[in-house]
Amino acid sequence: MLQGAFAGLAAGGVYAVIAVCLTLMAQLVRVINFSQAAVGMFGAFLAVSFAGMGVPQVPAIALGIVVGALMSAGLGMIIATWLPEASISARSAVTVAALLLLISMSFILFGTKPKTFRAVFSGPAFTFQGVVISQVTVVMVILAVVVSVAAKLVLGKTTIGVKLRAIADRPVAAELLGVPVKPLAIGVWAVTGIIVGIAIAVVAPTQTSDAVSLSMLVISASAAALLGGFKRLDLALIGGLLLGMTQGAAAQFSQLILLRDWIPLVVIVVFLLWNQRREVWDAAR
Repeated sequence: MLQGAFAGLAAGGVYAVIAVCLTLMAQLVRVINFSQAAVGMFGAFLAVSFAGMGVPQVPAIALGIVVGALMSAGLGMIIATWLPEASISARSAVTVAALLLLISMSFILFGTKPKTFRAVFSGPAFTFQGVVISQVTVVMVILAVVVSVAAKLVLGKTTIGVKLRAIADRPVAAELLGVPVKPLAIGVWAVTGIIVGIAIAVVAPTQTSDAVSLSMLVISASAAALLGGFKRLDLALIGGLLLGMTQGAAAQFSQLILLRDWIPLVVIVVFLLWNQRREVWDAAR
């Protein structure tokens, strides 16, 4: 069970990275980006294609990540240009359309079969109490912590962080004060696209490597982000890691292995019911 829990940390790391990015986007550009993981998937598939053309592995991955980030920035530009005053629901609906478009494009360009990814990191890193910890697990946990801490520091300690918080709280007032609202918003989309692209490039060789499975990582990440209410970066980080460990532990039992993919959905339903409890109780009085 302990071995399974630690094995789940690799998946937990990518959940945590995506959850932190989802939280940042919800706070800074008022959108739940359901296409977040699909952008990383598309970049990873492009990297495989570039490698098939003879491009060395690392430059191929870098090219895939850059293209994915540009696609994310393009989607951000569309929303910032044509939906600046739209509700968070309307803006998020656009990302659902982008999710479906990216999956369809991947089927057309890359086919429907799973891809074979060459691992950037492979093999064991160290042994802890008899449990082997892989290099991918170590890298993903470090990446998740670094992204979470760096985002917290940038938002709290830097000038650009102040501007980002200003456009999140009062976008019209910030624009009147000369803050470049649209470029900063597009920058948030681009940076989160890069971060998720890196995470999926690292973890893809250890996951089911078809377009739908990689894109649906956003569901588990959303469950983790919900634990922080799409507001707390630390809880999104912890939620992602715990979710991955729980799924890893469940995979050790033959009776639970088919139910492990349901765990994020159960978390989402329980959180939403818990979040609505006050309104239900108030209505019942």
